[in-house]
Amino acid sequence: MSQTVTSAEAQAEFRQGLLVGLAAYVMWGFFPAYYKLTDTVPADLVVSHRILWSVLFVGLYLYLRGRWQEVRDVFRQPKVLLGLTASASFIAVNWLVFVWAISNNQVLDVSLGYFINPLVSILVGLVILHEKLSRGQAFAILIAAFAVVLQAVLAGGLPWVSLVLAFSFAGYGYVRKVTPVKATPGLFVETLLLFPMAAVYVLLNLSWGVDALVLNDPPVLLALAGTGIVTALPLICFSAAARRLPLFMLGLMQYLAPSMHFLMAVYLWGEPLDQTKLMGFVMIWGALVVFSYDSWRRYRA
Repeated sequence: MSQTVTSAEAQAEFRQGLLVGLAAYVMWGFFPAYYKLTDTVPADLVVSHRILWSVLFVGLYLYLRGRWQEVRDVFRQPKVLLGLTASASFIAVNWLVFVWAISNNQVLDVSLGYFINPLVSILVGLVILHEKLSRGQAFAILIAAFAVVLQAVLAGGLPWVSLVLAFSFAGYGYVRKVTPVKATPGLFVETLLLFPMAAVYVLLNLSWGVDALVLNDPPVLLALAGTGIVTALPLICFSAAARRLPLFMLGLMQYLAPSMHFLMAVYLWGEPLDQTKLMGFVMIWGALVVFSYDSWRRYRA
């Protein structure tokens, strides 16, 4: 009887993990649509607001959940604090390029960047952690590298938006992997470290006569305030999913967000998908098929 109950509980945990995991990636998938609401505001100010409102919302969430001690513990560990300082730098660059690309109608490049990201993460593991590549992983990276070089040659330049997003998020993921801190307290400390710069930048813009608080446009101000929620909510869902699902399944789910970015860019905002870009996407998708099959095979083994 106890075995039946345990099995039922495990299935319930799995279903809950699947639901919150899908919720996290669907929310991340809608990020470009959300930040289209703020595209009248310069990207640097949008990111400043995102930092300020994230500190407020995430801090309130941790306080109401009785997890404030976890934040205090971070400040008592210099190595952890140093790691979060590095990850904060990576995520600030990622956010800035992401918002800039959306406001400049380059959502296809955003999509490509997050498709490339898993392969860049493998490369980071190879270079920094000296991890060994399987044949499937090595083949997938070669395909992706060839796709980037081909696009640079045919399009007359590197897809820098895609590459900056992929490498900054891979760097962020690596630092967070080796920094022993939970997701939500980590995010709060990261944004708290960025808070002084963001606050000073907003105040400087106000002193220069810029409507940095967007008081003359309440709907946009509301959207900016909401960035704190849309930053934290998918991360909270993802953390819950990561405790309940195998990493292989989470790895497959990560393709959902850039797939949504791709579809919205082409069919909602009409971004041009020329033959060069399409060829690059097809090659990256092929690399991801190889990578996913290799991951599944090793997971089964």
